Amino acid sequence: MPRARDFILGPWRAVLVLGVTQILAWGALFYPPVLTVPLIAAERGWSIAFTMGGFSLGLLAAGAVSPRVGAAIDQYGGHRVMPFGSLIGALGLVALAQADHWALYLAVWAVLGTAMAASLYDPAFATLGRIFGFRARPAITALTLVGGFASTVSWPLTHVLIDNVGWRGAYLIYAGLLAFIAAPLHAFVLPRARAAAEARPQSATAEPIKLLPTDGLAFVLVATAFAAYAFVPSGLAAHMLAIFQRLGLDAGTAVAIGALFGPAQVAARLVEFAFVRNVHPLWIARFAVAVLIAAFALLAALGLSAPVAALFALMFGGANGLLTIARGTVPLALFGAEGYGRMIGRIGGAFLLIQALAPLILAFVVERVSDPAALAVTAAFATVALACLALIRRP
Repeated sequence: MPRARDFILGPWRAVLVLGVTQILAWGALFYPPVLTVPLIAAERGWSIAFTMGGFSLGLLAAGAVSPRVGAAIDQYGGHRVMPFGSLIGALGLVALAQADHWALYLAVWAVLGTAMAASLYDPAFATLGRIFGFRARPAITALTLVGGFASTVSWPLTHVLIDNVGWRGAYLIYAGLLAFIAAPLHAFVLPRARAAAEARPQSATAEPIKLLPTDGLAFVLVATAFAAYAFVPSGLAAHMLAIFQRLGLDAGTAVAIGALFGPAQVAARLVEFAFVRNVHPLWIARFAVAVLIAAFALLAALGLSAPVAALFALMFGGANGLLTIARGTVPLALFGAEGYGRMIGRIGGAFLLIQALAPLILAFVVERVSDPAALAVTAAFATVALACLALIRRP
């Protein structure tokens, strides 16, 4: 366990710095559109689908840029790369408040996608991998514990800001937080240390732990598993509460059930950090996806009711909490710390691509087929993820 002074003077300071900046980045760039998009659409006379499509375009841009961001962090460090993410995000939010033409609006979201690629979990994981090397797993878990509260902070704060200064004012305030808090923390407080090269760490028996190559089938399976899984949280975040309401729950109950997701996510990460951090992360990832598939099976077998929906939300939240950690720790355990940033960037690129497409695909399924079909499609993606994880053979 780290000592108290390590959080001030040692490498664990990175967890504190990134914990603050992750809440700011997620809270400013990722979570507000669910509240601001209807207001932007109404003011500018655009459809909600088009207006939300700007956010999807941002995620696509983030996926395209993510591998290069990871490689840059490998070479230069997060203290040199992540400040640009915060500053680009600040400029993008200022531009978003002024973008009245549809083409400019889409261009701004492409810029904000670049900011997301250099600000959210993937660059933070890459930064921790560069600082801690093969021993980054506890730091990654600790960071996700803090980051899990981003939506808890962002949605209420965004709601208050919209009521008091409007959606434009809210984005300008968030731009200020990114420019004057997140960027300086990244540039001046984030540790500059780099772990000694340790691509093949030593086991307790002094034998080198064997690692898998990043150009083989195992890497393709890892990237495919997390890309397939990305469909689930992205699609459900956009449609789950609406589906629950159409299937019989009143709006208040659906919202209350949706609120269970965040605490379940954080609770699962606490359990991982406290009790199972010595279990190989590949097994944790398999377990988490299996729990998620069981949640879908439970919903299909018992039908929708408030207790079943609540249990589904808890299982979904717990699984997502573990899989967020696994996205950073599985590649580290299987492929090592050398080139970890580029590795995370490659996996993140596919993840963000599917994350961008999932809400649109599920909207099409809901409109053309049914809500149960949308849930079945989502469960199918989870099944693909589990199959890929099951096929990976540890060296």
